[in-house]
Amino acid sequence: MSIAAAGGIVFDERRRLLLILRSKPPAASTWSLPGGRCEPDELPEAACVREVAEETGLAVEVIRWAGRVHRLAPGGGIYVIDDFLCRVMGGTLLAGDDAADAGWFDLAGMTGLPLAAGLLEALAGWSLLPA
Repeated sequence: MSIAAAGGIVFDERRRLLLILRSKPPAASTWSLPGGRCEPDELPEAACVREVAEETGLAVEVIRWAGRVHRLAPGGGIYVIDDFLCRVMGGTLLAGDDAADAGWFDLAGMTGLPLAAGLLEALAGWSLLPA
């Protein structure tokens, strides 16, 4: 069973990447892009904007589609995750919803963090690694 999901790739003015620390499965206790499941009949772009706001307190707009990844979901399904490059339009960074923490990270700062499986590889493949 495929489960539609969306994530946001958001950089600040120093090209640091916005990451959240997931507090719930899947990928609990790992740092990942903000994102989550699409609601019924919700477009992935809209889910991306909603999920980023819920998990980080930041209002974003989608600039463009970046790519798609597939991840195993609890219970045997497959998450089909569309990731979008986004720009911050407002808000204040504050972890919320199922995010235990949120922050801006450069590539060096991501070294040693427990990252979600495949995150760096996907970003590198899309030429969207942080500074």
